[in-house]
Amino acid sequence: MATENPDPETGKSEPLPASTEPLTPPAAPSSASSFLDCRKIDVIIRVLLFSATLTALIVMVTSDQTEMTQLPGAPSPAPVSAEFSDSPAFIYFVVALVVAGFYALISTIISISLLLRPEFAAQFSIYISSFDMVVLGILASAMGTAGGVAYIALKGNEEIGWNKICNVYDKFCRYTATSLALSLFACLLLLVLSICSLSKRTTT
Repeated sequence: MATENPDPETGKSEPLPASTEPLTPPAAPSSASSFLDCRKIDVIIRVLLFSATLTALIVMVTSDQTEMTQLPGAPSPAPVSAEFSDSPAFIYFVVALVVAGFYALISTIISISLLLRPEFAAQFSIYISSFDMVVLGILASAMGTAGGVAYIALKGNEEIGWNKICNVYDKFCRYTATSLALSLFACLLLLVLSICSLSKRTTT
């Protein structure tokens, strides 16, 4: 801003030149808060992942059902059970849920630790994102295998003589469908985590 200074010879006021010192731009906001926000979201997603896989596992292992069924050649109906252990596809599905649930618990603990100690985030993020994609592949393949067997149990296959069983074992099929739906939700959460990790790599 220009100010006036009186000249002692003429008595007239002469304006002083304005200051040419450049204004200091405001400091850019720190990215620490956004980093902490991303870490909090990561922890929340992993808690949801653990809850989904644990619930799917509990629902699947408690899906067994026993009904009186007329077997071919038997004189009278006999109790026949439907359990997940009757199918290798369902066994693989349960094992995949155990692996995904255990990984979700461990990765949640690691994410909380990184939230408290962010200086180690860069070292562990690469490993966690890699394991996210590995567990996603395991769970997705197991879900697809179990879903194919569940579809046969629902619809049957007349060409090869496989009868549908969901009209008899309704609880077993209902629990299996619920477990598959929860597993699909867990796969979507793992996919979101993988995409977020890849986007962080490209932006850094």
